[in-house]
Amino acid sequence: MVSSKKKISLILALIPIVFLISALFFTIVLFKQSAHIPLVLATLVAGVLASLHGVSWDRLLAGMIHGIHLAMGAVLILMVIGIMIGTWIISGVVPTMIYYGLLLLSPEIFLVATLLVCSIVSLGTGSSWSTAGTVGVALIAVGQGLGIPSSMVAGAIISGAYLGDKMSPLSDTTNLAPAVAGTDVFTHIRHMVFTTGPGYLLAMALYAVLGAGFSSDNLNTGQIEVVLGSMESQFTLSPLLFLPPVLVIIMVVRRIPPLPALITGAIVGGLLAVLMQDKALEQVFLCAYSGYESTSGVKLVDELLTRGGLKSMMDTVALIICALAFGGLMEKTGMLATIANGLLKIAKSSGSLVATTIFSCIAMNIFAAEQYMAIVIPGRMYKQAYEKLGLHPKNLSRALEDSATMTSSLIPWNSCGAFMQATLAVNPLAYLPFAFLNLASPIISLFYGFTGITIEKLKNTGEKPDSKNEPEISETEPRKP
Repeated sequence: MVSSKKKISLILALIPIVFLISALFFTIVLFKQSAHIPLVLATLVAGVLASLHGVSWDRLLAGMIHGIHLAMGAVLILMVIGIMIGTWIISGVVPTMIYYGLLLLSPEIFLVATLLVCSIVSLGTGSSWSTAGTVGVALIAVGQGLGIPSSMVAGAIISGAYLGDKMSPLSDTTNLAPAVAGTDVFTHIRHMVFTTGPGYLLAMALYAVLGAGFSSDNLNTGQIEVVLGSMESQFTLSPLLFLPPVLVIIMVVRRIPPLPALITGAIVGGLLAVLMQDKALEQVFLCAYSGYESTSGVKLVDELLTRGGLKSMMDTVALIICALAFGGLMEKTGMLATIANGLLKIAKSSGSLVATTIFSCIAMNIFAAEQYMAIVIPGRMYKQAYEKLGLHPKNLSRALEDSATMTSSLIPWNSCGAFMQATLAVNPLAYLPFAFLNLASPIISLFYGFTGITIEKLKNTGEKPDSKNEPEISETEPRKP
């Protein structure tokens, strides 16, 4: 992997990681600024160290470009989501969803309802991004109208959205993890029920407890009436405006790729703005680019509806590119492999091996900033270790999903976390304490690893795991969320 003959040492490989952690702390915690510059500086540090170690500039550049290339599909979808949110607001789609949500949902059941709605959509589509970009956008606004903190609502959205990302056979990560580990997708899904089921029930119970603190008796009905009246005065509201989100969900369920499905939803939203809201085509195009600006004079309504547009996603796109340039360089210079191999030396039992896998995936989400790299790299590196301990590969695939898939959206500069922040307008660090399913999955997986519960061994020492499904991950393979 590295062009120099001398292998990069563990201490050298850890220097960029330590630098990045320190830089992120000072920039985010102390300076209250974004993670862009720390990621750029950490990439510079890693590049200088690798260059001094004999890695050529061409290799460094190829690593950064490769890392960025992996997220180009995600970046395109992020841009389209921005356009779609803009056209869905000006067309009245989002206001209609907010309006009916405020009429039908009560604060006590809202968080549980949010979890269930997002779970159903994500299981049907297999996409956490499509779920957050459609029903998630409206649910955040409804929660604000009901007086529920956006961090709690976003946590419920993330939990429901990632249930499908993890468990649906339509999800790419659900297929990628068993393919890397060497098992089949349905064996993988059945094995994940043991960690996902208890985690989901725990999450639902916790959302019910939180919801009980938001009683209808304490609801500011006067404020809701003002919001409903403002929506009615600004937009023509009709159940017909549910057509775009329903259309997008149906298209994704029918296995139409997310990008054409979402752009279709954006176009239909633009047409409805002209036909139902009497907007000029010029206004629709401006809203698709710059976002919708609400000037109702009602502060809460203006906060709910002033958003969207292609332009609003550019800061997030830049963050993803900075993060993946760092991750790609660390991978191609062999630094990530060196760190993973160092961790593997302490894995002497099934419990420590599962723990090493989980913490490696979480670290990969933090430092490589890409969900797919967090699945593929540890999956490849630890596959033989599971075989040597006589563990069935479905134990590996489950650990990959419980950690890599479920924690990716909790990290602000990870491509998944950056997307969720741009779409839901809530910082991942704010909703992290309330993403109960995402937090519970790796903890339950660790518990099973050390207790041996549900950890299945190969039937006999001569049995070989199924490796025919293992994908060839090329440097040019496109990725989709």
